Amino acid sequence: MPAYLIARVHVTDPVRYKEYTALSPAAIAKHGGRFLVRGGPVTTLEGPAENDRVVVIEFPTMAQAKAFWTSPDYEHAKTKRKGAADAQFILMDGFGG
Repeated sequence: MPAYLIARVHVTDPVRYKEYTALSPAAIAKHGGRFLVRGGPVTTLEGPAENDRVVVIEFPTMAQAKAFWTSPDYEHAKTKRKGAADAQFILMDGFGG
């Protein structure tokens, strides 16, 4: 069953954040992940306005998503995000319906 990593990111230093976004795609792909949403305009339909960057990544399995999160490649990328953005990351199983 697929797993989804969903991030809400408040970028505080766009120049430094670009270092992170340059490194993370390779680490994601290495674990079978693919971007479904990678930033871009957001339209709030109900509730508080969403002004942060929203990212959705699909992984084939929860195990692959967790392996990505703890991988040395992504650990390195996270060091570039530190101080450049505040973020919330959640990981959840897809719907098996």
